[in-house]
Amino acid sequence: MPAYWMARSRINNQENYSKYTALVGDILKQYGGKPLSRGGRYQMMEGPDYFQRFVIVEFPTFEDAVACFESDGYKAAAAHRRDGSGEVETVIMDATEGMGAN
Repeated sequence: MPAYWMARSRINNQENYSKYTALVGDILKQYGGKPLSRGGRYQMMEGPDYFQRFVIVEFPTFEDAVACFESDGYKAAAAHRRDGSGEVETVIMDATEGMGAN
């Protein structure tokens, strides 16, 4: 079953955050990740308007998404934003069918 990696971020230092984004695409591909949407136009419909960038990546499985996030390559790339250059919330979830699924 596919899984989705959903992240929302706030960029505090564009120059350093760009070092992260330059690396992460190839890392996602190594684990079968396919970006579905990243950094495009958005409109906050509800909730705090704190984050400025949203990303959705599809992976073949939940385990692939978790392995990617926990990989040494991703950790090294994320270090460029984890120094305060960006603030990110990431969620990985299984794809489900319809609103009735738990």
